[in-house]
This record gives sequence, C-alpha cells and structure tokens, in this order.
Amino acid sequence: MKKVILSSIVIALLVFSGCADKDPVVDTSSQTDKYGTEASHSPDEVVGVNSETISSNESSVLNETTSDTNEMGMANLEKDMEVIYFDFDKFFIRTDMTDNIAKNADSAKTKASKYTIKLEGNCDEWGSDEYNFALGLKRANAVKKALVAEGINTSRITMVSYGESNPSCVDKTKACWSKNRRVELKLLP
Repeated sequence: MKKVILSSIVIALLVFSGCADKDPVVDTSSQTDKYGTEASHSPDEVVGVNSETISSNESSVLNETTSDTNEMGMANLEKDMEVIYFDFDKFFIRTDMTDNIAKNADSAKTKASKYTIKLEGNCDEWGSDEYNFALGLKRANAVKKALVAEGINTSRITMVSYGESNPSCVDKTKACWSKNRRVELKLLP
C-alpha cells in the first residue's frame, strides 16, 4: 500500500513540475532585429546631425520623403520582376522561363542590389493544402537555385509558400489555373 501511495505522489510531482510556467529568458547582450542582424543606430547617431539645427517638423518631412522615395523605387523595381510559371504538379523551371530568370537576376544584381528578394511560391487549387504548400516551397527553391546560378548571393533570398491560398485568378478554367502555378519575386528593404 505504501508503495502505491509513494509512487502516486512521485508521479504527481513529476507531472506538476513538468507543467510549471517558465519565464522566458531574454538575452540583452546584443540587440538584433527580426532578421537576426545587429540593430542599427538611428540616422542621427550615424551621421552626427545636430538635432538643434533641424526642427522636429523638418526632420519628420525629411524622413517621410526618404521612405516614400525608397518605397516608390522598390515598387517600380518589383514591377520589372517577371513572374516564373510552372507546369501542372511540377517544380522544374520551364525552358520558356529561363529568359525571365536571367532578366530577374540581372535586375537583382544591378537595380535592386540593396534589397532582399522574397520568392513567393504559389499553386493552383488541385491537391491538398499540405501538398500545395510543399509544392509552392519546392517551386520557390527551384527559382532560388536558378538565381544563385546566375550570381545572386543566397543570403539575399528568402522563400515563402502560399500554396493555393494566394490565387492571381479565381476562374475555374485551365488557363486560370496555369496562372496560379507561379513564383513571384518581391523586394524587401
């Protein structure tokens, strides 16, 4: 009887100690941003701008103008990026898409050299959600390998799969489904 009670107590203690909430440990020794890089200083610290010479209204207008210009430039560059289309249930780059890969790589090396490239893999509605997410990721990876072969540094490329959840066309036709089997290139600052 004592053994049953003692083992019940030991098991209960193990269960309850395993369920205890633990405070998260935050490492404050180095501050990093969401991409894991060192957090940068404010523009005033880097340039050494005398804050007394610029009023708060002037500096806010200056910051808005700079960010608007950067966003417009990035949006214009994204428009130049060609979509890479794929065959049904395939993740190999078609031969008619090699020129698009070369053009995208050239734009990424010259005009968009300061941006990170996000590859968004997409699929048509055929197949399960899990299968389509995996296929979208395989398509994005195929484009990544092609861009790296064209000279783009792999550290500049991120990938995401939307599976069938981000269609560019919603009609129930073969032509529409073929437009959804794609990888789009987006730019990140």
